[in-house]
Amino acid sequence: MVLQQDGVAGPPVFLRAAGHPLRWRLLGELARSDRQVHELTALVGQPQNLVSYHLGQLRKANLVSGRRSAADGRDTYYRLDLAGCGRLLAATGGALHPALRLAPPPAPVAPQAAVSVLFLCTGNSTRSPMAEALLRQQATATRPGAVVRVRSAGSHPKPVHPRAVAVMAERGIDLGGARPRRLDEFIGERFDYVITLCDRVREVCPEFPGHPESMHWSIPDPAREPDGYPAFQRAAAELSERIGFLQYRIAADIAAASNAANSNTEEP
Repeated sequence: MVLQQDGVAGPPVFLRAAGHPLRWRLLGELARSDRQVHELTALVGQPQNLVSYHLGQLRKANLVSGRRSAADGRDTYYRLDLAGCGRLLAATGGALHPALRLAPPPAPVAPQAAVSVLFLCTGNSTRSPMAEALLRQQATATRPGAVVRVRSAGSHPKPVHPRAVAVMAERGIDLGGARPRRLDEFIGERFDYVITLCDRVREVCPEFPGHPESMHWSIPDPAREPDGYPAFQRAAAELSERIGFLQYRIAADIAAASNAANSNTEEP
């Protein structure tokens, strides 16, 4: 908290970082998907040097982080720390008045319609089968009755990594019988959400019918990390956190579509 000369507390860090209109737009785009600078430049319609400057300000505030692309090390994917934003937003309200401190959001409501999600990575051996299993587990636990069809595949599938099986077992999930699938098996199928988990597969991801919501989560391949098993634990933790936020996105999208459909029905 920053104190001004008159002793009154200055704006909390979230307001100082996110209050600029362009930075707010960047946060909104990154809330949907990890992005590269040139993608953000196109989305917000601003010069690259200006976008890079404001991304730097968001990084200084620890709202955004960057990871070198595994497909092309000259590129960087930027990611929004949604959990960190939530903590800072809660503190922002409390800094003005205790009554305004945000409460944790309610669990997402189970959708009435079935939702289909496809996770993709290169090998379908670690990240994507872990994500598939985690979403299935979380959807069942937080939204009883939810109908979620979740699949995973890889551009060059190989057997599920033993450490992925072990780290999922820590979370009460059995990946021992998981069968790797080729991306080609699902071309032509309709999904509501297609989520790429590795930078390489994003570059070869085909178009799917029905224009599904496309997202990218730039998550390093734990099998390539030097510290071994802890890298698999970090990948599982990041996937679990992102999937928790994904469920709120799905619930909000379904509610919006339902409201739009009801409005059209009610028109004379």
